[in-house]
Amino acid sequence: MFTEELPAVFVTHAAGILGDTNRGLSGGEIVRVCAAYAIDADVNIPYASYPFAGRMGINKRTALFENLMAFPSKWRYKIIRELCDHRVIQQFSSIEANKLKVQLFTRYGHLDDGASATDLNQALIEETRHWLSPFPKSLELYNGALQKLEHGVFDRNVLDDLRLALETLLHALLDNHKSLENQLQPLGAFIKANKGSPELANMFVKLIEYYSKYQNTYVKHDAAVVDQEVDFVFEVTSCFMRHLVRIFGRTGG
Repeated sequence: MFTEELPAVFVTHAAGILGDTNRGLSGGEIVRVCAAYAIDADVNIPYASYPFAGRMGINKRTALFENLMAFPSKWRYKIIRELCDHRVIQQFSSIEANKLKVQLFTRYGHLDDGASATDLNQALIEETRHWLSPFPKSLELYNGALQKLEHGVFDRNVLDDLRLALETLLHALLDNHKSLENQLQPLGAFIKANKGSPELANMFVKLIEYYSKYQNTYVKHDAAVVDQEVDFVFEVTSCFMRHLVRIFGRTGG
């Protein structure tokens, strides 16, 4: 029997979403995808044909759960993650499935052997994490966004975490709790007070203004995120935060 790294209670939860009576995969689709994975993983699954045979009145959720439990934990992780992106699931249960995928990665990301590669500037990322180390709340959000991006988990969540990371950093640097949209005047004053040129202060404020509008469109208003833009926004946010912490540290705040 395989070690319970991805436990039955989570698999039950996942099967409830993915095998939902009205919005989940059909019985036939459950058999088809599970059988394909079973061949690749070289395991036997209890329900390899449809209608489900062997037990009277078994439902889709139970059949999917028992099939998933026949796999090692790393395969359970892979199957659940990929089923979250299945066209039927995304069409009818996208909110629940995307939340499930975030939970899956957050709790069991160590089981993922195939994290998505990104084109991020790794030197910039590591330098930003270094400068954020005195600001643990902002660093935690930044690291969370990075992990989600690397694992291909719901781009809107990545943007939301980045916005919160920047907003939280500004709270610490500017000693207030204003929203990002309301930080423009304090931010300009902060840059000038920390020996930044008026031209840089004006440019920085304008960039943050457009950044905030972009975030409001794609996060707060639930618009579809353009995948190709996520890496760019990540690096822009990193540059913002790195520069602000550097000038703060250089002048002693």
